[in-house]
Amino acid sequence: MEICPDCGMLLQYELPYMDRPARFFCPACPFVCNIESRLKMKKRQPLVKKQMDPVISTDDMENASTAEVPCPACGYREAAYYQVQIRSADEPMTTFYKCKNKMCGNNWRED
Repeated sequence: MEICPDCGMLLQYELPYMDRPARFFCPACPFVCNIESRLKMKKRQPLVKKQMDPVISTDDMENASTAEVPCPACGYREAAYYQVQIRSADEPMTTFYKCKNKMCGNNWRED
């Protein structure tokens, strides 16, 4: 994956044509980078994934609103919940539940 040094857009690949070599070009600006016939190896850098912080922590779920909704795993009739808009604005909010039974703690959602 190559990035345009001028504008930061993703460069697109163009096949060789007639006497023109293969090249990368930027669809947003006039930057062009011809690809040489000899390939130069670049330094490989391993992908390091960052630790993701949860949107709702376990402390937040302890203090969340509760509803009388049966848990699908254990049947306990009380669950903590929160609602998030994860799709477009014209779609209903998604409700995430966590069973209040200390032995279960099951998580589920309703769209």
